[in-house]
Amino acid sequence: MASPARIDVDKLSVEQLKALKEQTDLEVNLLQDSLSKIRTAATRLENATAALHELSLRPQGKKLLVPLTASLYVPGTLDDAEKVLVDVGTGYYIEKTMTQGKEYCERKVNLLKSNFDELLEMATKKKSIADEMGMFLQAKLRQASPSSSS
Repeated sequence: MASPARIDVDKLSVEQLKALKEQTDLEVNLLQDSLSKIRTAATRLENATAALHELSLRPQGKKLLVPLTASLYVPGTLDDAEKVLVDVGTGYYIEKTMTQGKEYCERKVNLLKSNFDELLEMATKKKSIADEMGMFLQAKLRQASPSSSS
């Protein structure tokens, strides 16, 4: 993949610098939004792993509450704690053993954490670039200000 072209910011007009700063700020915001979504997904998978662990400790025939929604539960009885349904996305579920379910969640958490680290590095670089653009823009505006009032 080719590296992005370097831009000589000294040769850019104030309007061009403003547009470049706005674009960079937008990219930073999108990256931060993605980081937030990854963090949320990783937390949900970690919660699922903990729930699988709790479920594996319960004996067969144990009465429990089954969540239908975030705030609606129905009574149920644990029939087989060794088989679980794993949501693999877009409405598809796969039956797995308890161990396979835990491994699936752990793999997904590790993948998300890896993606999070990469995005965090990218967001940090973009934020630094946006801050530099802001400083260049302020310097250009200060240069233009004294010359226009003379």
